Amino acid sequence: MTAIEQTEAARPRGTRLPRRARRNQLLGAAQEVFVAQGYHSAAMDDIAERAGVSKPVLYQHFPGKLDLYLALLDQHCESLIQAVRGALASTTDNKQRVRATMDAYFAYVEDEGGAFRLVFESDLTNEPAVRERVDKVANECAEAICDVIAEDTGLSRAESMLLASGLGGLSQVVARSWLHSDRSVPREQAVQLLASLAWRGIAGFPLHGIDHH
Repeated sequence: MTAIEQTEAARPRGTRLPRRARRNQLLGAAQEVFVAQGYHSAAMDDIAERAGVSKPVLYQHFPGKLDLYLALLDQHCESLIQAVRGALASTTDNKQRVRATMDAYFAYVEDEGGAFRLVFESDLTNEPAVRERVDKVANECAEAICDVIAEDTGLSRAESMLLASGLGGLSQVVARSWLHSDRSVPREQAVQLLASLAWRGIAGFPLHGIDHH
């Protein structure tokens, strides 16, 4: 029994969910359907059935399938951005910052809801509104990493952004590859391997304001 079914079973018949709770329930059902079937194969009928509501109830909250998909993207794009920012702020030790940031990506793709598939493996990336949100994730995560690199190394904003984009892209691609390989390497070990690789590169740039002569 899914979490949605458990909630429905526990609630007395005839009661109505508050609007926000209903919206969250519908988003949860939609996520399950979109992750399992992809955008193009998913139908509003499937989502309404999964949520245990009628189609009119679903349409009261979301005018169409794309609106529902974009609402999910907004939610899950923001969660990764906040996770990366939190990792960067978790320590002032740059080596540990690199590791924490890598781990944020691994935790994101490992989440059992599979939301990362909507962000990184969407079958709707030709839709401008979807592309905009996917690009926003990459850009805002890179901006956060860039701020730290620029501050610590004294490199220009453009140079720091290139390095930050590389670190973010590396983290995302390797984390997904790790998951698709059925986690053949334990997560902690995988994160450490990737962090070691990244740190060997980024540590080659001297700290800003320190005379190494």
